[in-house]
Amino acid sequence: MIIFSFNENEGRISSLVHFDKFGFKWYLKIFKDEAIISAIGVTLRIAILSTFFSTIIGTLAAVSLMNYKKKWKKLILNTNQFSMIIPEIINALSLFVLFSFIGLDNSFIRMLLAHISFSVPYVLFSVYTKCCNLDIDFLEAAYDLGATPFQTFIKVILPQLKNAMLTSAGIVFALSFDDFIISYFVGGSDYQNISAYIYSLKGTINPTINALSSILILFVLFKIVLDYKKLRRDYY
Repeated sequence: MIIFSFNENEGRISSLVHFDKFGFKWYLKIFKDEAIISAIGVTLRIAILSTFFSTIIGTLAAVSLMNYKKKWKKLILNTNQFSMIIPEIINALSLFVLFSFIGLDNSFIRMLLAHISFSVPYVLFSVYTKCCNLDIDFLEAAYDLGATPFQTFIKVILPQLKNAMLTSAGIVFALSFDDFIISYFVGGSDYQNISAYIYSLKGTINPTINALSSILILFVLFKIVLDYKKLRRDYY
């Protein structure tokens, strides 16, 4: 697929079968296709906004969870994990029914809320693990020096949680960017991200999709390499 995405053959069918000459014809056509540009815009808007809000909500939830009693803490964590392991189709159908029941018709808001809902549990799990290893001495020193709870949170707690927040943000961005099932159910035919748009072209022949899919594959590989280098830096 990646090889034939560079095929300059003029025919839609022949360009997928016979390699003529190397070129970027189908990549350039991506930027001329309004449907693809729209899908890319939707994907990036939803991924960026859902990552931003879910990171904030998940971090605040993880920090506040430290003050809960053990039984409530265990209940919340188990509920959080349950939402991560149930099949995505169940989440999609549940959100579709919920949004229909409350009469939420705005496709952008529906998709954004849906992505936040499945992203927050990952942030909560990742950041809470780090919260359990916070250096209490720094917190006590901050209070002894007269810092308010807000100042302690901003200047002492958040710096210690920074790496966990960035890691979880990277995870939920990738999940949101690549999501299909939930986006397909809640977005509808009038508001499609990249995955839903590619699925809508099933049964058609469009070499541009080879180029678009190749870009997505390279994006994922680039993200994996960055995360691998970050892990090596953190642990070695």
